[in-house]
Amino acid sequence: MGSDAPDPASLTAEEHRLQEARAGVPWRAWGPYLSERQWGTVREDYSDNGDAWSYFSHDQARSRAYRWGEDGLAGISDDQQRLCFALALWNERDPILKERLFGLTNAEGNHGEDVKEYYFYLDNLPTHSYQRWLYKYPLAEFPYTDLVAVNGARSREEFEYELVDTGVFDDGDYVDVEVEYAKAGPEDILCRVTVHNRAAHDAGLHVLPTLWFRNTWSWRAGVPKPHLTRVESATAVVRAEHQQLGVFYLYAEAGADLLFCENETNAARVSGAESPTRFAKDGIGDHLLHGADTVNRDGEGTKVAVHVRLDVPAGGEATMRVRLTREGPEELVAPFAGADELIARRRAEADEFFDAITPAAVDDDAKAVMRQALAGMLWSKQSYYFDVDRWLRERHAHPLRAPARRGSRNDTWFHMVNHDVVSMPDKWEYPWYAAWDLAFHCIPLAMVDPDFAKRQITLMLSQEYLHPSGQIPAYEWNFGDVNPPVHAFATLFLHRLESELGEDDLPFLQECFAKLLVNFTWWVNRKDRTGRNLFEGGFLGLDNIGVFDRSAALPTGGSLEQADGTAWMALFSQNMLDLALALLEHDETYEEFVLNFVERFFWIAAAMDPIGEHPDEMWDEEDGFFYDVLRLPDGTGTRIKVRSLVGLLPVCATSVIEADVIDRYPRLASRVGAFLDRNQDLLSNIADPLVPGVQGRRLLSLVNEQKLRRILARMLDEERFLGPHGIRSISRWHLNHPYSFDVAGVEYRVQYEPAESTSGMFGGNSNWRGPVWFPINLLLIRALLQHYRYYGNDLKVECPTGSGTMMTLFEVAQELSRRLAGTFLRDSDGRRPVYGATKLFQEDPHWRDLILFYEYFHGDNGAGLGASHQTGWTGLVARLIQSLGQIDSASALEGHQWPLARPYRRVGSTPRGGVGGP
Repeated sequence: MGSDAPDPASLTAEEHRLQEARAGVPWRAWGPYLSERQWGTVREDYSDNGDAWSYFSHDQARSRAYRWGEDGLAGISDDQQRLCFALALWNERDPILKERLFGLTNAEGNHGEDVKEYYFYLDNLPTHSYQRWLYKYPLAEFPYTDLVAVNGARSREEFEYELVDTGVFDDGDYVDVEVEYAKAGPEDILCRVTVHNRAAHDAGLHVLPTLWFRNTWSWRAGVPKPHLTRVESATAVVRAEHQQLGVFYLYAEAGADLLFCENETNAARVSGAESPTRFAKDGIGDHLLHGADTVNRDGEGTKVAVHVRLDVPAGGEATMRVRLTREGPEELVAPFAGADELIARRRAEADEFFDAITPAAVDDDAKAVMRQALAGMLWSKQSYYFDVDRWLRERHAHPLRAPARRGSRNDTWFHMVNHDVVSMPDKWEYPWYAAWDLAFHCIPLAMVDPDFAKRQITLMLSQEYLHPSGQIPAYEWNFGDVNPPVHAFATLFLHRLESELGEDDLPFLQECFAKLLVNFTWWVNRKDRTGRNLFEGGFLGLDNIGVFDRSAALPTGGSLEQADGTAWMALFSQNMLDLALALLEHDETYEEFVLNFVERFFWIAAAMDPIGEHPDEMWDEEDGFFYDVLRLPDGTGTRIKVRSLVGLLPVCATSVIEADVIDRYPRLASRVGAFLDRNQDLLSNIADPLVPGVQGRRLLSLVNEQKLRRILARMLDEERFLGPHGIRSISRWHLNHPYSFDVAGVEYRVQYEPAESTSGMFGGNSNWRGPVWFPINLLLIRALLQHYRYYGNDLKVECPTGSGTMMTLFEVAQELSRRLAGTFLRDSDGRRPVYGATKLFQEDPHWRDLILFYEYFHGDNGAGLGASHQTGWTGLVARLIQSLGQIDSASALEGHQWPLARPYRRVGSTPRGGVGGP
């Protein structure tokens, strides 16, 4: 296995930079912090009807200044997104300059919003000292109109019409645009753009690396305007001066032109009004494509492009370079001396870094997938700026200030001022943080940058984010939506990982526990309406999984007692218990919290399956499964018998208490024992916490061995939940046995749908009625490992059900991990299931090793679905691949920490080659 803490003498170059960053060196000051879509976001929406997609469109984005952020191709910025840099391209065919990614709005797509471009995150380091990105740009005219028209004509029962379906990549008629960034220092960044011509003919391509300031001066009087100015020099040099940021210089190679304009709205084009400047935001594009006099020939503005036309021979390549640094021309007389050597060195350091965290047992294909997954996690950072108080004022919708337009989105969240680098689910489809996604992001992020992962948790729990009531914000479309309470889980994961390294961060633990306690109280006060420890919560991140919209008023009246909501609270209680135990080692006053959360867990467990048989309880003894309970207005209840992840989540509420806890805290053990004695009758339906397991461990679980076996028999049945690439969100049994519920003659129905949703519920761009989702699969794997640490090798189950093959719970966890990882790996035929029947991705050497980490996956064949760059929580595959090469059955039983929370680092590693790409 890997060592816990590396010898300082064996640290890689990137690990040294991370140590310097911890000491205050600003290695993270610049990174991939630009969005990939700022248009169509809630932040930019000032409409009366809240239609963000229509208010600010892709068509307007090239001409209209953004209020709250910026976007671009392969974009980077400082951590406050004041000075931005990205790539623009023109193939001499397109009607517009390619400055940002194109995609369909929610209304335009037959399955909701969707980016219609192919781009790949190939490499990145935690300090962003090396970054590599690839974009496939057609040489024919980009089919904007065709993509909108064909998708608009398709129904929800049909597949989406993708860019590859248009034929623009046929015969290799495209270029690969590869962008690399290498830092010579924390604020000294070299960019190399290499264009690879895949066509059988020569091609001309206009390449325009672009530097601009985010527009901060047009919205409030008195805000100073920054400046870009041309510097007289033998080559193209730009001076960028910002009141807060100071001075930077952008250098270009000989032969480049500088095109200046302002990052300000072209009012004449957008609204028909008179523009304050003729050098507006779209001036560079209008000048290049149409010869318009829309660039400032005096060499000044707030936006500048370095323009080069590259002639790329058939099958060949061409390169250009720019450099952004604080050094002026007086000090830096040869800005590109040693440029290629710097990039080669940083790329070798990236090889060294990823080799050190990759177990030797992981094969080359899996290494490449793991590395690209982690690269995607690091590329998906974004500087997220949203001052909700100011936004509400500007919309005249602030509830405390007149005149107020009532009913505005997020009008109770005016305390929020977010301006931080945050991990995004997908910087095009979801260019805003989603709180429960973010908790899962922390697991793969912790593999490469635990400090940044911890920062994500403390942000969500900080005063600038957490509502005064204790609610964690969900996402900008509705901060008040309720997401699963998984931040204690993530906090505990990060604590246990650092404990293995001997780095207990007590202030982090104390701060998080205090804020999580407030959030726990919010849940108890707001989502347990009867006080019976049966929780609601609405959709709880599972969108359309229910027969009814779980976030809307029920057509029957009454309320829904949710098996998943209640299981989440059981898990939250266990996580808080474990955090309190960790803090108890430093402060005896936490004993009361330990006892409180022990009691809370058992009250929840008793409520889910009370003593005796009741037709309105969540556990169905006949089916051996948990269900939601519909509580009608007259007080009667009935189970909603949809066999879904809702009924599997109770298995995830599992915690193992080490034997030495009982020995170290005898008074606490006595108090817990007295509580259990008084409530002995409540233990009959759950795992008995008084019975020791392997190494004297005790088990807190909502399911006893009998229930666990019954649930796993369904979960591991390939005709039900167990798909070839993970656990399905709804049992395949519902394909031929749909669940229906009649209300006053109206049928509500759930049927197994393994691919895209045919329902418009929650926008229709995700589907929890069949596909495989990585985050819940990870929780199930953790639960299997937790139960294994208690039961050991004595408990075996049939896997798959009906196969005759008996496995320990560790072996089941490994089998599930292999199936999930196998989504992205080449199978025996050399095909990657994630790409389904898409021939180009399966066979073309320039495509087949480039991995997209989709949002969810076809329940029957593993094909990628939904957001194509949701490396966010699908990036969990990196941890699964690492753990498959790290953990064996014996090591899983040893130690005090979760097997999945054990860090891995291979000492004495030697650099290996990179991944994918040209």
